[in-house]
Amino acid sequence: MSIRVLVADDQSMVRAGFRMLLSDEEDIDVVAEAQNGLEAVDKAARFNPTVVLMDIRMPELDGLEATRRILAADPAARVLILTTFDLDEYIYEALSAGASGFVLKDDPPEQLIAAIRTVAAGEALLSPAVTKRVIAKFTRAPRQVPPPGLDELTDRELEVFRLIAHGLSNAEIGETLFISDTTVKTHVTRILQKLGVRDRVQAVVLAHQAGLVEITNE
Repeated sequence: MSIRVLVADDQSMVRAGFRMLLSDEEDIDVVAEAQNGLEAVDKAARFNPTVVLMDIRMPELDGLEATRRILAADPAARVLILTTFDLDEYIYEALSAGASGFVLKDDPPEQLIAAIRTVAAGEALLSPAVTKRVIAKFTRAPRQVPPPGLDELTDRELEVFRLIAHGLSNAEIGETLFISDTTVKTHVTRILQKLGVRDRVQAVVLAHQAGLVEITNE
């Protein structure tokens, strides 16, 4: 099945650029475009896209509020925040709004395409350019009590959870723990279910808010 994409950006040239970029990908189909947040919410409901590419700064309704409304209507929706504004407050607000990822418009084309496929597959991501800053932010945040469900994790699941929090991919977790990719996926699924979070990004946020992972500055 093709990945259905809705491109929401107030600049027509940007939308055209993404349509052109994605038109060469056999497994990706741009099904609709939106030039503001209200239109994005409407078209997300009408076209049921697999992934919404959402700009943050748009007229009438910004991308963050549009993301909240889309996810309120359909919790299974996948929103990939796309912006040129590499600013901390947008990153944190996007994660809080329930976005599945955050990438920059000037990321390499192949990285943007990979991001769409990753989010469509039910995973979540952050651009490498902002991941460390996000982690650092939540490491500095006030410690919270351990999240509900943490005690339900097995020793192996806790190992996997910590590696997720450090930003490792499934393949990297498998190599580190000497287990198969399928086994890693099974552990990740169970971890998300037990912790009551929707994806890896939310799991990373939860781990660092709870102080489960210590990050040393390089």
